[in-house]
This record gives sequence, structure tokens and C-alpha cells, in this order.
Amino acid sequence: MQKSVSAQTKNIQKVKKKGIPEGKKLFLYIVPFLILSFAFSYFPLHGWIYAFFDYKPPLKLAQCEFVGFKWFQMLFANPTQISQLMKVMKNTFAMSGLTLATSFLPVIFAIFLSEIKSKWFRNFVQTFTTVPNFISWVMVFSVAFSLFSNTGMVNTLLMGAGIITTPIKFLDGDTHTWLSMLLWYTWKGLGWGSIMYLAAIAGVDQELYEAARVDGANRFKLMRHITLPALLPTFFVLLMLSVANFLNNGLDQYYVFQNSFNKEHIQVLDLYVYNVGMTGRSPSLATAIGMLKSLVSITLLFIVNFVSKKVRGESII
Repeated sequence: MQKSVSAQTKNIQKVKKKGIPEGKKLFLYIVPFLILSFAFSYFPLHGWIYAFFDYKPPLKLAQCEFVGFKWFQMLFANPTQISQLMKVMKNTFAMSGLTLATSFLPVIFAIFLSEIKSKWFRNFVQTFTTVPNFISWVMVFSVAFSLFSNTGMVNTLLMGAGIITTPIKFLDGDTHTWLSMLLWYTWKGLGWGSIMYLAAIAGVDQELYEAARVDGANRFKLMRHITLPALLPTFFVLLMLSVANFLNNGLDQYYVFQNSFNKEHIQVLDLYVYNVGMTGRSPSLATAIGMLKSLVSITLLFIVNFVSKKVRGESII
């Protein structure tokens, strides 16, 4: 009997030796994702070469003058350019700061959502709050325009009720621009941002809750002393990644909501790069600004990784 078992074990080992090693299998699994990362994240970096030329569309790059570090020097040599860049950085830091300050909202939302006992109602709320993430910012602005424009539903109802006599400029004004952008961002991403925390809650050992109930803990104490501590590691990792990605506010949201009235406070760095490059001022200058933004983001990533090692004893990269 022992001989037959040992013979079967040897046969299995021979089959394994003939097949693909486990390490190579795992590597082959991630090859498609490596190709996609290279194609969309690293291959476009060859476009940085435009920052060293005085590129004038539609000429070929070989027909344009090589200017070296002219555009980088212009960023800090021209007082007007410095002033404009400072305004843009102020908007960028304000919007990113507000986003970080409200990054706990998906955690709170996930905790309370998990406490809903009715399964159909919990699924309805989760679906209803997740769907906006899949709506483009163009469609979001269409909804905002229908509701809050001068002739939108809100102003029409308020004027019909006699509460106001002139329309409130929700979209055309420059008051509370940062706050309004934060509210739209939260509405769009709250449900989607809570998915990872809901998955973490599902992985919490249920015996902890049962033991706490036996000791007399109510629902709020369970949330405070079991659920919330279980979510903190995930929250801090995502928070540190957000800090490392501090300058990347995105473009779509601010592009569709910008107008001549709110441009001073809505123009973040990504939108500024787009406006500089696409309005014909200088694609080369826009490329130089984008390069500096990438370098600053990488620096922030390494700083956050260093802090993570010191505070948590774990690295994020």
C-alpha cells in the first residue's frame, strides 16, 4: 500500500515537472496587465520630448526648433506666468485638500449601509449610490444644468413660489466654487468608494460581533470598537495613495463645469495644462508643466511611502 502511494506521488511530481512552473504561470497571468500598463502609462511618456522643442502644429517635430530647457525656465522667469501658476496650484491644493478631508465619508457610508437589516433596501441604496460613478461628467453637467441653470427646475420653482424674484446663479457665479465641485464629486463617487470598505466589512470575523453582543455591546459600540478598527488599515492605505496622487485632480469634472465666471477658482493643474496646450498658446509649455507635475507626484509618493514605513512599518510600493 505504501509503495503504491509513493509511486502515485512520484507520478504526480513528474507531471508537475513536465508542466509550466508555478512561478511562470503566475507571471503569465499578469502579462496582459503589464502590457496595458506599458501601453497607457509608460509608452505615452515619449511625448515629453515636445517640452524641449518649440512645437508649432501641424509641423512635424523635426521641423521645429530645439529650445532645450526654455519652457522650464519660463515657468519661473516670467512674473505673469508665476502668478497664474500660483493661482492654479492654490485651486489644485484646495480641491485635493477638500477631497482628502472628506475621504472618511465612504467609510461612514459603508458602515451604516452594512447595518441595514432589510436586504432589498440595502441593495437598492448601494445600487442607487453606485450608478452615478458610471455616468460621464458630461451627463452630470447636463443634470446640473437642467436643475440649477437660470431657467432650470430649482430657479423655476423658487420664482413660481415667490421666494425669489431673480434667478440664483448656481452655475454662472464664482461663489463657493470649491464647495460645489466637492459636492458633485462626492455625489458621484460616494457609493463606488464604499465598495472596498463593504468588502472589508464582509471579511470581519463574525465571532467578534457575537462575543461583543454577549458582553452587552449595542450596535453603535459594535460599529465603533469592531467595524471601524477593521476598516482603518484599508482607509490609511487608500489615504496615503491619495496623498501621493495629490496633484492629479482629474480633468473631466472641471472642464465641463468651467465658464468665464468661475475660471479663476475652478482651474486646477490638469485643466490648466489642457487649456494651455489646446488653446494654441503653447503645447510645449503645457508638456513642461505636465512633466513637473509628474515629478512632484512621484516625489510625494516616495515621501508617503517613507512615512508609511516609519509609522505603520509597512511599505505601499
